Amino acid sequence: MPQITLPDDSKKDFNDATSPRGVAASIGSGLAKAAIGGMVNGVLVDCDHPINEDADVSIITAPRKKEEPSPEALHLLRHSAAHVMAEAIQRLIPEAKLVYGPPLESGFYYDMALPEGRPIREEDFKAIEDEMKAIISEDRTFTRYELSCDEGMKKLAEEGSKYKIDNAERAIEGGATTLSWYATGQAGEHWEDLCRGPHVPSTGLIGAVKIMSVAASYWHGDADSDHLTRVYGTAFFHEAALAEHVQQLEEARQRDHRVIGRQLQLFVIDELVGQGLILWTPRGAVLRDELQRFIGEELKRQGYQEVFTPHIGKLDLYRTSGHYPYYQESQYPPLIDQDQMKRLSDEGCSCSDLANMMRDGEIDGYLLKPMNCPHHIRIYSSEPRSYRDLPIRLNEFGTVYRWEQSGELGGMTRVRCFTQDDAHLFCTEDQIADELAGCLEIVKIIFNTLNMTDYRVRVGLRAEEDGKYVGEPANWDKAEDACRKAAASLGVPFSEEPGEAAFYGPKIDFVVRDVIGREWQLGTIQVDYNLPERFDLAYTGADNSKHRPVMIHRAPFGSWERFIGVLIEHFAGAFPFWLSPEQIRVLPVSEKSADYATELHGRLRSIGLRADLDDSNERLQARIRNAAMMKIPYLFVVGPRDAEAGTVSVRAHGIEKDLGAVKMDALLDSAEREARTRGKHTILQDHFPDASGT
Repeated sequence: MPQITLPDDSKKDFNDATSPRGVAASIGSGLAKAAIGGMVNGVLVDCDHPINEDADVSIITAPRKKEEPSPEALHLLRHSAAHVMAEAIQRLIPEAKLVYGPPLESGFYYDMALPEGRPIREEDFKAIEDEMKAIISEDRTFTRYELSCDEGMKKLAEEGSKYKIDNAERAIEGGATTLSWYATGQAGEHWEDLCRGPHVPSTGLIGAVKIMSVAASYWHGDADSDHLTRVYGTAFFHEAALAEHVQQLEEARQRDHRVIGRQLQLFVIDELVGQGLILWTPRGAVLRDELQRFIGEELKRQGYQEVFTPHIGKLDLYRTSGHYPYYQESQYPPLIDQDQMKRLSDEGCSCSDLANMMRDGEIDGYLLKPMNCPHHIRIYSSEPRSYRDLPIRLNEFGTVYRWEQSGELGGMTRVRCFTQDDAHLFCTEDQIADELAGCLEIVKIIFNTLNMTDYRVRVGLRAEEDGKYVGEPANWDKAEDACRKAAASLGVPFSEEPGEAAFYGPKIDFVVRDVIGREWQLGTIQVDYNLPERFDLAYTGADNSKHRPVMIHRAPFGSWERFIGVLIEHFAGAFPFWLSPEQIRVLPVSEKSADYATELHGRLRSIGLRADLDDSNERLQARIRNAAMMKIPYLFVVGPRDAEAGTVSVRAHGIEKDLGAVKMDALLDSAEREARTRGKHTILQDHFPDASGT
């Protein structure tokens, strides 16, 4: 007689075992019809999953048209679509052997071993989709059945797929007491696959599917193992949602920062230098420098003090902080003294012995710094501190190094060397709220200035059962409470996510939605009671006794590389005037106006604007097209009449026509003010108000 607790804390008693479908039916026929699965004690399950005991239950429903589906609903749908795709491929290529096919955040894939000489290419996608649509149109039920482990292994041995046998063995090693299959239809009659589920009730609920791409993969991710084919697809409940997704992908392709970055000459990734290592060109350096000056002004206003620290530190420093060996897999190998290395080699020391000796502290070395915080801590502890000194706010545009796997690298958004707009605040417990408010103020100023106002907040908390966290539970409680209160003060949606804290403290992450709807995790703020404890930091209080400061880590941009990569895509390379590497290009109509163009160019440069002069022999329209390709905010075109009248003809990026002529002095004043106010006042507002919304 299970008692079911619903999301609103109401309770329902059942005389016999029930299911999510049964719970939905007890609430209403409409809910039962819309139900496609359930959450039982936090676990996603099928609609007909048996519930024999008391449980917390919520019903997962299919979304209505134009309604945003829940992540759980999409998971069910896409896992089911992966099965449908696998069946469709095996209809076309019966010899294909299936490996595994999980759902993803944006779709799903299926790894499979294809017969030699029968690859899947892009020209096969339509045939696969047609087969999938046929299966969907049959609206067959997803039927689950279970066998004992012995029976299941016997069945798999008879079928002879080493991949499915391996999957089953792994499930049994993980504690499975039975093995389950899902048939798209009737068991023993229709197509089926070894799978633990869950799935939607029937194939007909899959409203729209598309094969996206095909790639090579390896069994167990091992390049020395079997070579497999990975087919990617996506699925939605409605065709309109799929169309919107495809349009967004095309927009994202056109905004790809790797392509635009090359086009606008912002950065270079060079094979000889190394993957994941960004070379900033002069134009990219301007972009980076403008952002640094922008945030630097806010930091000075809030009383931050800039510091500089070395790119390496002793292993003992990172042993004390816990970064070594905690982050060992994402760090570059330690640097060991050459004489010591030779001596150990002569003694027959193996690589594993060396690693153990470094881990245990028997020998020392240096590490390319993965974090700036231990260095800032040592600056704090370099002299006695009083409560009168606090808060102390240290900031550094510090470069750090992380060893990312080559397959995880991606342009500027995932790199091996990056510079953080990093800062560490040392304060008393009573000062935490005010200091967090100051950190949040900087974040809001950045997002508002860059017109990135669509964002949400994520509070990363520790997972109680996870042993990776250091420090006293009482301190964690205080730090997490401070983060919750700070997030609530922003007035935007925020979520709590257990398990997402740093190993030394909870954090506040900012997840920004760009102009085409993609989400990016950018800035972060962390409250830390633990590193001050590990480094035995102290200050003298008003009672003349020693007290422990609290540490706040904050990086509003996160890293220049990632943030600028996101900005490139957000603006599609058409940066605001104040941020653009080249703000204005001066174009003389002909040689007759060359002297006047040179005068205008000189005056622009003299007031600190980034202006270039294009007096090449190309036709004017060709020079205008070249400037448009470089996404320059304004073109100042001058001809003989402008020279006589002291005017300048203005063109703005994104507006096809010549906007009109403005007196040079008035135009220079407006241009200087647009740069200085970072877009609060613009040339368009001052002189072409009817064009400002174009």
